[in-house]
This record gives sequence, structure tokens and C-alpha cells, in this order.
Amino acid sequence: MKTAVFIEPGKIDVQELPKPEVKNPTDAVLKIVRACVCGSDLWWYRGINQRQANTPVGHEAIGVVESVGAEVTNVKPGDFVVAPFTHGCGHCAACLAGFDGNCENAQTDDEIVGYQGEYLRFRNADWALVKIPGQPSDYTDAQLNDLLTLSDVMATGYHAAATAEVKAGDTVVVMGDGAVGLCGIIAAKLRGATQIIAMSRHEDRQRLATEFGATDIVAERGDEAVARVMALTDGAGADAVLECVGTEQSVDTAVKVGRAGAVVGCVGVPQKAEMNTNNLFWQNIGLRGGIASVTTYDRAVLLDAVLNGDIHPGKVFTKRFDLDDVQAAYEAMDHREAIKSLLIVSD
Repeated sequence: MKTAVFIEPGKIDVQELPKPEVKNPTDAVLKIVRACVCGSDLWWYRGINQRQANTPVGHEAIGVVESVGAEVTNVKPGDFVVAPFTHGCGHCAACLAGFDGNCENAQTDDEIVGYQGEYLRFRNADWALVKIPGQPSDYTDAQLNDLLTLSDVMATGYHAAATAEVKAGDTVVVMGDGAVGLCGIIAAKLRGATQIIAMSRHEDRQRLATEFGATDIVAERGDEAVARVMALTDGAGADAVLECVGTEQSVDTAVKVGRAGAVVGCVGVPQKAEMNTNNLFWQNIGLRGGIASVTTYDRAVLLDAVLNGDIHPGKVFTKRFDLDDVQAAYEAMDHREAIKSLLIVSD
């Protein structure tokens, strides 16, 4: 089967690898329909983070179940599914608490698998896979893209809003105008926020942010951004802040734009291990967030929101590529030519 493989920083190759088979009784093998490139993939693509050479890549996909292990009963061959990047078991303490991104049994073996390929061996398939009604052919191109976002980016944006405790009537600031930040805007609106301030300095992303529900755009950064948010909120600050970047400046700004008692929901992978917590203390600001609870949110809220046409997160895919052109898909995101790159794998 064809699979995208990391060779070295800046180089992704499509190679023929053995088609995966069920290894554990909790596995399923999926035929991938669509996959995509994540902003977090760029960290090792750029050589900022280390990644083992010659390993399959990707962690977002939708597909059709081809075979299942003996302990998989909730999905069967032929089912159309979302393949979350999380692999929740559904019965450990973390999963039961609604945090399947922190599943205690997610790592059932040490094999590195990649979603950017023709087939995928998926762990903990019985609970973690999210069934989609019907078959891929029942959906439009745009709907398939919306469904693909449920494997990571839309659920991660929703996690930022959920952990920031966004509620009806809130004023929300969203840090970051990448695909996750844009999905965070969708999530804030879905949860009832009435003022959504998007921090963005890129015109194409500003337009999409506004389409998704942003009421205000702030292009400034640092102290100027803080002053602008305070002006937009009559000096009060935001009720909730979605931090979708992870840089030191973004986290610092996120804390400073919150009102007293605000909660910051962080989903940007932290790029610095330390932070100054003084501003949290003196403003009674809460800091939460982490790995998204993909299966939990998809089942509770997001799948229905997509199927009902309430949200259209697939619009974050601004360029599409065949699997054979995966190198170009990474380059498009690396050069900011695409907000998010879509990979068409099969019909």
C-alpha cells in the first residue's frame, strides 16, 4: 500500500509498505478515504522537534472499516468512520471522566502507524472509532471535508472552548488563526458566545474567522494586542480565552486579556516548559487544556452538528492534493500557502 513516510526534515516520501493486518484483538484495519496535514506535523517537518526517520506519518483521517479484531463489536467491516488521533479505550478513569485524549490504555503496542496512507491499523477500535451514518458516497465533497475535521482539528478547537468553560453570552478571545484557532471560533459560537475576538494578522484567515463567527479582528501582538482587546471589551477583558498557538508570547497574551476569574483553555502544544504564574494568581485566572477528547466530543456534539449542517469546519482545507503529492501538501502549509492541506486518498 502507498503510505507517506518521513525521511528527514523537509522531505516526505510516498512508499510502498505492507498492508496492515489486525495485530491485537482490539484493532481494526481501515481503508482511508481522506486524510490531511496537521500544523503540529510541521514541528518535525521543520526539524524543530525530533522524529524517527523512515516512519509513517499523519494522525487525521476518515475511512471505511475493512477488518476487525475479535474484541471489536461496536463497528464492523463496511462501516464508515472517523478515525480520531486519540485511541480511547472507553473504560479507564480518564475516558470515563471525558478525557479520552489521556486514555491510560491508548498505547496497546509500540508500532508507529500513519494515517496518511491507503490503509491504517487503528488501536482500541471498539470504543474510539466514531461511526458515520451511511457511506462516503452519500456525502458531498464539502461534507466529507467537514467530517474529516472531526478526527482532530475541530475537536481540538472545541476542547479549547470546553476547557475555557465558554457559555452563552460570553466574550471570548481566540489566540491563533491556524486551523485549530479557526475551529475554536466555530466552537465558541456553537457554545453561545456573543462576542468573539480573533487574533489574526493574515487577511485570508481573517475572512474565514469572520465567516465562522468572529465579531472582531485584532491584528496587533503583545502589549498592543492586550490594549486593543481591553478597548473592545470596555476595559473588562474576556470571559474566556482560547490559546491555540503554544508560543510563549501567545500564552502570555492569553493570560493578560482575560478578566478577573477568566479561564484560559490551552490546546497549542507548549513550546516552553516554564511560565510565570503570577498573572494567573493576581487575576484569579484559571489555566486548563491539553490533548483533546476527540471521541467524547464527536459523539456528544460535533458529529450531529456537522450532519445537521450547523457547522462547516471543512472550509479550513484551502488546498487539496492526491496522496502521491504529499510533499507538496506539506510545503503548502510550511509556506503558509494553505491553512490546512487536504489529502484525497480514495473514493
